[in-house]
Amino acid sequence: MPDLLLELRSEEIPARMQRRAAEDLKTLVTDALVARGFLYEGARAFSTPRRLALHIAGLPARGEAVREERRGPRVGAPEAAVQGFLKGAGLTSLDQATTVTDPKKGAFYLAVIERPGRATLDVLAELLPEIIKNFPWPKSMRWGAASAEPGSLRWVRPLQSIVATFGPETETPEVVPFSVGGIAAGTTTYGHRFLAPEPIEVRRFDDYIQALERAKVILDPERRKDVILHDARDLAFARGLDLVEDAGLLDEVSGLVEWPVVLMGSFDDAFLDIPAEAIRATIRANQKCFVLRKSGSEELAPAFILVSNLVASDGGQAITAGNERVVRARLSDAKFFWETDKATRLEDRLPKLDSIVFHERLGTQGERIARIVALAKELAPLVGADAKLAEVAARLAKADLVTEMVGEFPELQGLMGRKYATLQGEHPSVCAAIEEHYKPVGPSDRVPSDPVSVAVALADKFDTLVGFWVIEEKPTGSKDPFALRRAALGVTRLILENSIRINILETLHISGEMYLDRRALSDLRRVEKQAQEFGIQGFGAADAERNLRALEKQNEFGADRAGDFIAKLVAMEIDLLAFFADRLKVYLRDQGARHDLIDAVFALPGQDDLLMVVRRVEALGQFLDTEDGKNLLAGYKRAANILRIEEKKDNRAYDAAPDAALAAAGESAERALAEALAKVRETASAAVAREDFSGAMQALSTLRAPVDAFFQDVTVNAPDPKLRENRLLLLNALRAATREVAEFAKIEG
Repeated sequence: MPDLLLELRSEEIPARMQRRAAEDLKTLVTDALVARGFLYEGARAFSTPRRLALHIAGLPARGEAVREERRGPRVGAPEAAVQGFLKGAGLTSLDQATTVTDPKKGAFYLAVIERPGRATLDVLAELLPEIIKNFPWPKSMRWGAASAEPGSLRWVRPLQSIVATFGPETETPEVVPFSVGGIAAGTTTYGHRFLAPEPIEVRRFDDYIQALERAKVILDPERRKDVILHDARDLAFARGLDLVEDAGLLDEVSGLVEWPVVLMGSFDDAFLDIPAEAIRATIRANQKCFVLRKSGSEELAPAFILVSNLVASDGGQAITAGNERVVRARLSDAKFFWETDKATRLEDRLPKLDSIVFHERLGTQGERIARIVALAKELAPLVGADAKLAEVAARLAKADLVTEMVGEFPELQGLMGRKYATLQGEHPSVCAAIEEHYKPVGPSDRVPSDPVSVAVALADKFDTLVGFWVIEEKPTGSKDPFALRRAALGVTRLILENSIRINILETLHISGEMYLDRRALSDLRRVEKQAQEFGIQGFGAADAERNLRALEKQNEFGADRAGDFIAKLVAMEIDLLAFFADRLKVYLRDQGARHDLIDAVFALPGQDDLLMVVRRVEALGQFLDTEDGKNLLAGYKRAANILRIEEKKDNRAYDAAPDAALAAAGESAERALAEALAKVRETASAAVAREDFSGAMQALSTLRAPVDAFFQDVTVNAPDPKLRENRLLLLNALRAATREVAEFAKIEG
């Protein structure tokens, strides 16, 4: 079957845009073909610093005829609706449509659209120009004399040539006849800008790949990466060194060269006094080079790997020397930053943070640090950390943001703080926390285990989440500019992987209070104290309604003002807890847990201890994997369905306790279920109270037999109204018993 070869060659494509652009090209072309009924066997996209290429294999030479029925508006519909239907269906009048009568909806118009199969070459000539003209580059430009004309072509850099051929392998492919921006598609491309600048004639994809190789262009970015990595390892090994591999840098460098040539440079040993991370950041950021280690050691070697795009006549000596000069200058700067930073203690840098805005609506970095310090002290005893060490670590955690080194290389924040804290003799746990409080920054990142690090990391993330929730800057859809999902997942992993018991709602409330001004906070404290005289403790989500009712009575203590804050805090707590539940689902789903079980546990009141939620979910999952669990769930669903139907029919809720005497006088299966429910609910409740969730599930498992017998032997809707009511209340008792461990209504199946 015929193949498509498409190459769009331009002056330059920035490395950061290449991968996305290649995927966009493949998606846009293949989606457009599929939408027109043209299926294909496979498609691959490629990119180099100067070209995007696409190969689509197994396209038909001609599309199949299409017959489509399109339903229109009802007969007698407004003229605008009719005209819209005609335009969409490609009809000129209603005479070309048919009228169909639906027994329920009446008569409506129907258009039968028949399109003959079209030649694939014609379809490609139609769709490719539009895709090229509207290509979604993040940044693009116009050029030349045509740039002054409206609607002129925009491309990432000036587009220089287009190759577009279509045809079977056994025949000479045809050129797809189109032009864009005055550039006509053809069969001519060019190789390496300097090593092989002559024109190349290509027809098929296989010929194209080979011709580019001869012209010093490796089309496949993955192959360029393999070449760079293999040659760099070999060159390092030959010098008795090890390459410090860097996947991100490898991706970037492979997008800077079409014909990679790996070379090695060196620098003065004196620069090794700079922290290794700073050397690596300097060489990486400024020269896109890889650093090297002494063989079998973590110690850096005074050498680096660079990747050239040229085969130089002198073996690369001049290129290497030029890179060495730049590296020497950059490392001199880094050494100056290091020596300058060491002269000032971290705590002496803190006043500078008072003038740096964290967020225009959340105050300065100095104000943020004060909140983190206060919250870290509250969390320290809960995670087993020394409160004084947690306070010191939290206070110094952001101090390196105003150092010279971090100012030059922001990616070193935290790490340089640890270096400086170690030099000034801080406790090892404090030093570790300064670096680790940012962690984990992703699902695969390491989770800190030092209690001081955990306390400060939690405080930092809770403050971020609460702050942006207070100003209503929450994630929406795929947009999360402040990485709040990552922060919530970080909190979740810190808690679960360190087996920490924390009440999320209480922590959110404490953190939220820190955003109140002093007067409002003073009002709030007085209101809380007065509210306690009404028998109200705390301001968690479960107490929200009672709290607000109590506040209405406290006008003399500024309750109106404080109440507004409390109402906002309560709403924030509820919303953020749901956000944590969503992040927990993501985390547990990756561990193989079922999302519906998480919903079933979170549906119970007061479930804000993530560690206990997980343990309850685990126990529930194990229980439902047993025959007893599956059958009890089925019995629950049957009971819930009966109750839902009867409650709707009777316009009342059957939520009272059943009459034990009436049940005892009933049938044996009825009596057995009543006795089992009374015993199980007490046993399950006691087990949950002592956090023995497996024991609670075991208690529920004893309900299987009496529930099965009840549905087999007992008629719920008995003729006797009192008996019927009591049996419905018995089913409600089953519903209530299962709620001791989870909301079974949320469980699928």
